[in-house]
Amino acid sequence: MARIKVLHRTVYRYSEPVRFSEHRFMCRPRDSHDLRLLETGIRIDPLADLRWLHDVFGNSVLVARFAEPAQQLSFESTFLAEHFPAEPDVGLIEPYAMRLPFSYDAGEMPDLARSAERQYPDSRHQVDAWVRDICARAETDDTLSLIKAITHGVKDGFEYRARDEEGTQTPVQTLELGSGSCRDFALLMIEAVRSLGLASRFVSGYLYDESLVDAENAMVGGGATHAWVQVYLPGAGWLPFDPTNGIVGGRNLIRVAVARDPAQAAPLKGSFVGPPDAYLGMEVEVKVSVE
Repeated sequence: MARIKVLHRTVYRYSEPVRFSEHRFMCRPRDSHDLRLLETGIRIDPLADLRWLHDVFGNSVLVARFAEPAQQLSFESTFLAEHFPAEPDVGLIEPYAMRLPFSYDAGEMPDLARSAERQYPDSRHQVDAWVRDICARAETDDTLSLIKAITHGVKDGFEYRARDEEGTQTPVQTLELGSGSCRDFALLMIEAVRSLGLASRFVSGYLYDESLVDAENAMVGGGATHAWVQVYLPGAGWLPFDPTNGIVGGRNLIRVAVARDPAQAAPLKGSFVGPPDAYLGMEVEVKVSVE
């Protein structure tokens, strides 16, 4: 068990007062068997009318509506949580799902169908070819071994590049560029495992590593929001895989939001009304510490 403290602050600056549309902020993890929230806090400036809702995936979303214009908009979230991660237990996977290919149970498939469908064009089958090469080199049909091989194939085969601007590269773009951010790598892996018939989804949250803080080989993606993948395996459920760092299991990952597509799990969404050139930029600060 680890006790994790997270501060997440985003500040938008403008050259003159502007009005703000409704903003949606995903910052609060859900209590679960692997995470227990102890304290939470929210600060938003300027003042806003706030309400909470659960989206279609059950994520907690804070909705803020603003009445007055301002030259600066800031969102700050803090929470303290106890994390109880567990490594994937191969013995929990149903026997029929331990080797590929397999079919999901008819009772689960209606709920998994959209998460198992490819979502992005791949007219030249570049993602398929990349996955086939990974599987051929793995020389196994063991389901978990192949997912691990894909996880490490992303980590070892692509250059990590942090990117602050919104949006996510398509899987084909990531393959052609040979580089990307954590969310680009997560999306590539999602489409890769979907090509094998597996249900998978995008996860947004935070990364920590209590043993490598400030070390030379510290985890990639720390000090910012992070993205990874969950794959559904019958019997074991949704298992986490971080292709940016080659992590299998959730030991270093604090889950905030899950979604079928990265656009549905953006930490903060909103816009402003004013001259286009009024926008001066934004600053994002994320601090994750282990107590």
